[in-house]
Amino acid sequence: MTRTGWTMLAIIVAVAVAFASMVRVGGPLPMGRPVRGQSWVRPIPAVGPASAPAGLLAVPVPGVDRGTIRDSWGEARDGGARAHHGTDIMAPGGSPVVAAAPGTIEKLFQSAQGGVTLYERSTDRRWLYYYAHLAGYAPGVHEGQAVRPGDPLGFVGDTGDAGPGNYHLHFGLSRVAPDDHWWQGEDVDPFPLLAGRPAPR
Repeated sequence: MTRTGWTMLAIIVAVAVAFASMVRVGGPLPMGRPVRGQSWVRPIPAVGPASAPAGLLAVPVPGVDRGTIRDSWGEARDGGARAHHGTDIMAPGGSPVVAAAPGTIEKLFQSAQGGVTLYERSTDRRWLYYYAHLAGYAPGVHEGQAVRPGDPLGFVGDTGDAGPGNYHLHFGLSRVAPDDHWWQGEDVDPFPLLAGRPAPR
């Protein structure tokens, strides 16, 4: 990205952070699976345009502070055979995972690398949000389901190649054409949209 692009992103993030500071959000959510008949998700207000990740995304693991999210984009994986394309959000196993933006659940999928995964497409069909290493899906989650920020999707796990006990959510972001399939698209670093600050590069 060019210096002008980073400057524009910084301005957008600053405006979004200022707006977010004026919005009152409820207290921290309980971790782990909910007690029967009790809801563990409070809606998280969307910040920025609903149809594109131009502003901040909701943190997809409630209770995780934006300031603690570490930039892991580009880190070596598999002994340097590939680069990491996403942001890892560390959290205890079983912590709830919620939608980071409004959209539609496009695919529930299991793979050797991502384990239990979920792909969400934005309302304008130009972005895919990828949630990986889940322990499982939230009750009732299904393909074609419309979701809003804060809606339950699943639980933090260590499935796929995360490694036993390495509990975290791998969150990915891809830019896609409206007619692209869920496995297509260009990976984009989600860190600035999650952490509220530019990636330190």
